[in-house]
Amino acid sequence: MSKEVVLEVSNLKTHFSSKNGVTKAVDGIDFVLHESETLGIVGESGCGKSMTSLSILRLVPSPPGEIVDGTISLKGKNILQMSEKEMRHVRGNQISMIFQEPMTSLNPVIPVGEQIAEAIRVHQRLNKKEAWKKAVEMLELVGIPSPEKRAKQEPFQLSGGMRQRVMIAMALACNPEVLIADEPTTALDVTIQAQILKLMKDLQKKLNMGIIFITHDLGVVAELCDKVAVMYAGQIVEYSTAEQLFTNPKHPYTSGLMSSLPKLHEDQEELQTMKGNVPSPYDMPKGCRFSPRCPLATAQCHVEEPSLNTLDDGSQIRCFLYSQNIQQKGVEAE
Repeated sequence: MSKEVVLEVSNLKTHFSSKNGVTKAVDGIDFVLHESETLGIVGESGCGKSMTSLSILRLVPSPPGEIVDGTISLKGKNILQMSEKEMRHVRGNQISMIFQEPMTSLNPVIPVGEQIAEAIRVHQRLNKKEAWKKAVEMLELVGIPSPEKRAKQEPFQLSGGMRQRVMIAMALACNPEVLIADEPTTALDVTIQAQILKLMKDLQKKLNMGIIFITHDLGVVAELCDKVAVMYAGQIVEYSTAEQLFTNPKHPYTSGLMSSLPKLHEDQEELQTMKGNVPSPYDMPKGCRFSPRCPLATAQCHVEEPSLNTLDDGSQIRCFLYSQNIQQKGVEAE
């Protein structure tokens, strides 16, 4: 039995205008998220991961940002055509987000329990007493000790890890269909991180929730994700199942990320690194955006931009190494 598609993003483009020119923060992103599925989005800082998530929620700061093209379909309804009133119902109710930095997301002068309860009252229409009770239950669910006491405290009275767990409790309180998690375990120690990941997996099974997990941590991707989109300079360069990605990374950038990981079964004096730096958003290289750093780049890579090609195994790769193989197969078939 096939799973229902809950979110489909097609040709999404989000640009920012400034005196230095136009920055293509997100440049033609495509992916599909099914119920009970976790999609990992990985890549270096500045590649467009977080801006993709803000675009889905229509939270791109405007000006200077603008979604200039594409569709974002939530169960068949295009979010980009919804009114702001409709979007207020979608945010937090159908699509929730765990933001990367809780101190900029929580109101500093309102007790955290009241902030969670307010979200519950708005979306689930419970009275104050019922909403408060559920807020305390959510704090307990994410592992905060003495939840009744902590619920009455303001954000500055909690540790960084506790604030992050408050954000997770708030995001999950309304049983969303899609949860976007932007580096949600960054501030947590490894023990709590494991508990939070297990909690998310358990709630996902219970709610049939689709999760978009944005992270730098490939270990978390291997543990949690079903599919993975690898981003570089605003584009997806590889899109496949997690198993395919870890057993047979195809794009040179993905291979570089994998090679930089420490290996427990090998003695390594130094970790491998990729030469060069991520290109400036105002000065993208001609041709393939990874070509200045790519050890396999040819003359074609420096002048032509590759498209995202689908291979026989279902994975998608933005690289001429694979588009040439596809072209060759076509010639042989003729």
